[in-house]
Amino acid sequence: MAVRKVLRIGHPLLLEKAEPVKEFNTKSLNALIEDMFDTMDAMNGAGLAAPQIGVSQRVVIFGVEANPRYPEVEAVPTTILINPRIEPKDTGMEDGWEGCLSVPGLRGLVPRYTRIHYRGFDQFGNPIDREAHGFHARVVQHECDHLDGILYPLRIKDLRQFGFEEELFGTVHDM
Repeated sequence: MAVRKVLRIGHPLLLEKAEPVKEFNTKSLNALIEDMFDTMDAMNGAGLAAPQIGVSQRVVIFGVEANPRYPEVEAVPTTILINPRIEPKDTGMEDGWEGCLSVPGLRGLVPRYTRIHYRGFDQFGNPIDREAHGFHARVVQHECDHLDGILYPLRIKDLRQFGFEEELFGTVHDM
């Protein structure tokens, strides 16, 4: 349907807790999800939360097959997750580099649980109940954070591990 403008860090909507979805398989919900996929695909994202495109609803999408922004990661199943709940499977955490369409050009080293159990619903109201590990678990946690008004820089423990991709990873650039 449409590629929507992605709100950037500093926009007040990104700091709010999103509202639960009360009705499934509606014209407006289906249009929102279609716009989210169009937007995520156009920006080579691994996931997107509805608040990132200005809609305060508890809807996230994610999925990775071959992605130029994340060339080294394993596949993540394409998923629509509504009204999600996440539980860590254990206390194990791992630092990993994250980026965000709402924080363009920057990356940060973020601790996340390595194994999680997540639940929610698809766009038709069917339950989703899965376990995830690795990059899949990281993506789910990152996107669901958006629903609670948390952007990944708020989770960084050492701000020396946060900066522009070109500076952090030594990409050559013109003077």
